[in-house]
Amino acid sequence: MGGGAAKDTLLAVLPFPEPKDIIDSLRKKFPGLDINYVQTNFSRDVQQLRQQVPAPLWNSATILVTLFTVPSPQEAPKLELIHLVSAGSNQLQKTPIYTDTDITITTSSGIHGPQIAEWVVLTALAQSHGYNQLYELQKKRQWGDKRAAASNYNNVRDWVGRRVGILGYGSIGRQVGRVAKAMGMEVVAFTATPKETPEKKRDHGFIVPGTGDEKGEVPVEWYSGLEKENLHKFLTQDLDWLVVAVPLTDQTRHFLSKEEFRVLSHDGKKPAFVTNIARGQIIDQPALIEALKDGTLSGAALDVTDPEPLPEDSELWGMENVIVTPHVSGNGVAYTERTFKILEQNLERREHGEKLINIVRRSRGY
Repeated sequence: MGGGAAKDTLLAVLPFPEPKDIIDSLRKKFPGLDINYVQTNFSRDVQQLRQQVPAPLWNSATILVTLFTVPSPQEAPKLELIHLVSAGSNQLQKTPIYTDTDITITTSSGIHGPQIAEWVVLTALAQSHGYNQLYELQKKRQWGDKRAAASNYNNVRDWVGRRVGILGYGSIGRQVGRVAKAMGMEVVAFTATPKETPEKKRDHGFIVPGTGDEKGEVPVEWYSGLEKENLHKFLTQDLDWLVVAVPLTDQTRHFLSKEEFRVLSHDGKKPAFVTNIARGQIIDQPALIEALKDGTLSGAALDVTDPEPLPEDSELWGMENVIVTPHVSGNGVAYTERTFKILEQNLERREHGEKLINIVRRSRGY
């Protein structure tokens, strides 16, 4: 890798229109950089998407910006850097470009924190304040029964002094932690590897200014380790709320199942609320449904499910203690600007021979 921007040809293959202002800004900042942009559809059929890109563009590209669309190694022999406009890289992990090459891959981890943290808090408060029921009354133009309303609101408990366990204390988890602390909560962090020093607790990735927990100072406790005993130790820390924010890997697939929900709730004595904004497969969904039905869990907010889209006959749709949204918590008008800001920072670093940010480590899967 290396060389200057003058040697590079950037190919953006994305399922949304070209952001002309952003692309023009890159051209001005890197005058030697050739940029080609191809808009594709939202299909996840990699073979179909590849065919939407003319062969000469694959052949000349040294830098690729993409979501799902990647070439075969033979189609793009000059490729040195792939920048993904997603926080994870699991959509590439079965492709030859991932398994059979050492091409550097970077992600857009860090750009989603603000809007996802807002979704996390929004849905948790909507559930704890019984907002869905109130909205139904509003649609009917009904003030509601005063005695019932008084009873419901007497039972509302605010989140001050309660404990939130954040399973995956990356950029999203850090912003959730920042907001939760501002609400008066105690934050307990879980990471795959130990964070026993101030340097290891720092966030070394992309940070939206004014957000997150750069120094790792928010959690009152840290736990780590992907082995079951380590996960269970974290889950026994009297958590009122569990936020799932770990990447999907072979180790985290069905990371949370019947036994974990039992441990989290202390055998049903303290039902917790579960929020998942990571990937649906991290949770054993039938076990989740069972725990929600028998009171092991108090409720759930799910922006991701297994499978997606969630089938119409899934019991989750009709549960009063569940909020389901169609994998939209990370969407927002700032998304494109922020992902290209990471790319811009890495183009600068690449030009000066510096280490890039948000590099995927294939050995761990993210």
